Order: sequence, then C-alpha cells, then structure tokens
Amino acid sequence: MNKVILMGRLTRDPDVRYTQGESPAAIARYTLAVDRRFVRRDQQDAQTADFIGIVAFGKAGEFAEKYLKKGTKVIVTGRIQTGSYTNKEGQKVYTTDIVAEDQEFAESKNAAGSNGGFSGAGNNASAGAEKPVAAGDGFMNIPDGIDEELPFN
Repeated sequence: MNKVILMGRLTRDPDVRYTQGESPAAIARYTLAVDRRFVRRDQQDAQTADFIGIVAFGKAGEFAEKYLKKGTKVIVTGRIQTGSYTNKEGQKVYTTDIVAEDQEFAESKNAAGSNGGFSGAGNNASAGAEKPVAAGDGFMNIPDGIDEELPFN
C-alpha cells in the first residue's frame, strides 16, 4: 500500500500549468512545510520542518489553483511517486513527490487570519428571517425560526 497523509502550510502559491491538447488538464505544484513532531535537544538550530513537494493533477490541480495560497494550512492525502530524469549537464536527477489525491483545509479562514465565514449574500430560505452571520469559530449560525425548513431535527 502506498498512502501518505500530511498536514502543513504552503510555502508559496501553487505553480499551475496546463497540458496541451483538446482537453487541457491542470498540473499544480507546491511545497508543503510539515512540522516535525520531535526536536532533538542536542540540535538546537536543527530544521524543525520538512519541505515536501506536492503535485496535483486535473480537478485537484484546479482546486489548488483556485483556493490554495502561501500560508494556507491543508491536509493532503496521496501517494509517494519517485522518478528520474537527465538534466542539461547530463547528470541523472532523482525526484520524490507526493501525488495529491485529496486536499482539505485544516483550519477556518478566521483562524488563518483572513476575514472568513458566511457573508450573508445569496438566497435566503425564508423571506423574513435574519441573515446568517459567521460565529467566532468560522461556522455559520442558523437563524431562529427556520427549524421546520431544515431536513433534519
């Protein structure tokens, strides 16, 4: 089994390119800074994070292009893929990347320091109801009086 789960922050905005042809597909590349769990006491100045290359193809690449940016904390599920190529100097270069199969936000926009949450724009289910506003935790509050309109109780 080849399965990787990582949580970290993007070190830069994703670099997105599109393939040539009738139906171009997105290929997004970005680096994820993943904190190490333990720091050795004898290495005070040691690196405390690993910088891991992520590649996202197709819809996952489009998602990265649209929603991910430098500093965003995400959870990436994928697989390790190794490869090699010969560079311009004729030297063989070995690569190791994570091919993203799933990308999820690991914190709310509010926690990331952005002005997140529900803005109140859009259609309201009941004409006289208050517009929902974002709670302090980034989740939308449900206005009073619309319990009967929800599909569950």
